Amino acid sequence: MPDDLFYHVDGDLVPADEATVSVDDRGFRYGDAAFETLRAYGGTIFAWEAHRKRLERTCDTLSLDHGLSAAELHTRIDETLTANGLSDAYVRLSITRGVQPGKLTPRSVTDPTVVVYVKPLPRGGLDGEPVWDHPVTVETVETRRVPDEAIPAAAKTHNYLNGILARANLSSDADEALMCGLDGRIAEGATSNLCFVRNGELHTPTTDGPVLPGITRKIVLELAREAGISVIEDRYELSDVLEADEAFLTNRTWELRPIETLDEESVGSGPVTERLSRLYDERVERSCYQ
Repeated sequence: MPDDLFYHVDGDLVPADEATVSVDDRGFRYGDAAFETLRAYGGTIFAWEAHRKRLERTCDTLSLDHGLSAAELHTRIDETLTANGLSDAYVRLSITRGVQPGKLTPRSVTDPTVVVYVKPLPRGGLDGEPVWDHPVTVETVETRRVPDEAIPAAAKTHNYLNGILARANLSSDADEALMCGLDGRIAEGATSNLCFVRNGELHTPTTDGPVLPGITRKIVLELAREAGISVIEDRYELSDVLEADEAFLTNRTWELRPIETLDEESVGSGPVTERLSRLYDERVERSCYQ
């Protein structure tokens, strides 16, 4: 990664090594913050409207009224990409409640902390290349997903302790942790959604449970339906995934990443995964490079 990157912090572009927030910031103290991970392709933020709406929902869940318009937030992202000379990049937009007295009860937001963090990524689309260099090795872990009734799964907050604990349980050879809900059914990865294929049908855990409604996941399901591939959202046992013909994970950075092994059992890619990956690349190409 270049050592001369600039980040956008509270309205100012600053060198990455000088980018700081207060130790009294509620995002630091409590994880009291919302964020979105985005990708820029050819200088365009892919699926911006979907990210904008999810960010708004997270802020509504947190009662975090930051007062910034979507246009203002997008401008800060564009300024950060321009300052770094990046057109293809990872982008993280974070909004915290800012500095408030050291009490758990939040107050109205008067001075939110807004940070845009970027790093370069390869070109995407039809002429692109994946950010990963091998299919993903996955292990199930004992850590369970937080119930939706405790912390809504649809809220992307700075509190990632659940995923951190899951990743900490991995062996040294594994890339991603696959977590179950309290009912023992498969939910999602620490930073990814799960999809698998059986008999030509695409399956994925339902977001009615403790599953983040990932935007990449949503796009993949849309592409599958448009292509005439049957899509089933349900609750699944581990055995359902182990018996799959194909399986892959989705997130904004990985896009679609095939699962090589799950708990040391071979799974792998296949024609449906490859077709959906191609369709995803075509969607990115049309949306961002033409």
